[in-house]
Amino acid sequence: MTTRQSEERSPEVRLQEAHPLDSPARAALTGPHAHFAERRGRLLRYPPDVSPWLALPDEPDDDDWADAAALAGPGGSIALAGFRVPPPDDWEITFRADGVQYVDAGLVTAPDEEAVRLGPADVPEILDLVERTRPGPFMARTIEMGTYLGIRREGRLVAMAGERMRPPGWTEISAVCTDQEFRGQGLAARLILAVAHGIRTRGETPFLHAAADNTGAIRLYEALGFRLRRPTAFLGARLPG
Repeated sequence: MTTRQSEERSPEVRLQEAHPLDSPARAALTGPHAHFAERRGRLLRYPPDVSPWLALPDEPDDDDWADAAALAGPGGSIALAGFRVPPPDDWEITFRADGVQYVDAGLVTAPDEEAVRLGPADVPEILDLVERTRPGPFMARTIEMGTYLGIRREGRLVAMAGERMRPPGWTEISAVCTDQEFRGQGLAARLILAVAHGIRTRGETPFLHAAADNTGAIRLYEALGFRLRRPTAFLGARLPG
C-alpha cells in the first residue's frame, strides 16, 4: 500500500489541524485565494503569471512529483516556500535559501497620506522597480493578490509594499522595496505599517518572510514590532527539457 492509499484524512483536513502559516501557499489556495488555485492531484499552485509558489504535500510521493512535472512542463520551474524535502534526482535545483517567518507582535499601524494604491496600469513601473531592488518574485498579475501601496517622488515610483499570500486569518506583506536613491528616509517602514493597517482593519494578522541573511530587513521588522515565528526555507527546481 502506498503512502497515498494509506492516508485517512484529506490534505484540507490535515491543514485545518496544522497552523496555516506552516504551509502558507496551500492554506491560501484552499482559503481566501482559492479563486487563483490550479489543482493537479494533491498539488495546488498559483497561475505562473500571478505567483511562482506551488504547494506540495508535506511528504510528497512519486505521483505528486509526476504531477509537479506535468504542471511545470519540460524545462519548466517550480518554487516552494516553507519546504525542505529535496526534489527527485531528475530535477535541477535552481535556488535554495534559508529564510525566516515573522508575525505581528505589536505593530503600531497607521495609514500613510503619501502612499497611493497601485493598480494594473502601474505594473510596468513596478516591475522596473522590482528589477532594480530585487525584493522577491513579482509577476505581471501579482498585483491581483491584494493591496499594493507605493510612494512617488516627482511622479516616479520610488518605494512600494503590498500583500501576497493570504492564509485564513493572515496576510503576508511582501515586495517591500525602495529605490537606492531614496533609502534611509523610512519609506519602507511607513509602507509596511500602512499595508499592515489595511490588513488589521479587515480583522487579519500581518506576517512576512525574509532571507535569513538579510540582517538589515530583519532589524527593521523587529524594530517595527514583528517577532520571529520560525525558520523556513525556499526552494526552486527546474525539470530538464
